[in-house]
Amino acid sequence: MLLAQVIGTVVSTRKEQSLDGLKFLLLRGVDMDGKATGPTVVAADAVGAGVGEMVMYASGSSARQTVMTDKRPVDAVVMAIVDQWEVGGDQKYKK
Repeated sequence: MLLAQVIGTVVSTRKEQSLDGLKFLLLRGVDMDGKATGPTVVAADAVGAGVGEMVMYASGSSARQTVMTDKRPVDAVVMAIVDQWEVGGDQKYKK
């Protein structure tokens, strides 16, 4: 699992039929301090996350192991909304 912030949404009216009903989010990975890192990722949303929220997501074959994404051609899925995290006893993020 990886940490990211939801920075936007992706809308696609024409897509593979098995993707119908999925909401897509645009994610930017974050480091342990919550600072943006790496490229953006489009992920299916399995938990109802919104723009600005910190989330945990999985990619690759793990992305197809949620109830919403089972047997669907997705490469990334948001599977948790983060409430807080700490590193070495220091709180780095709190919702």
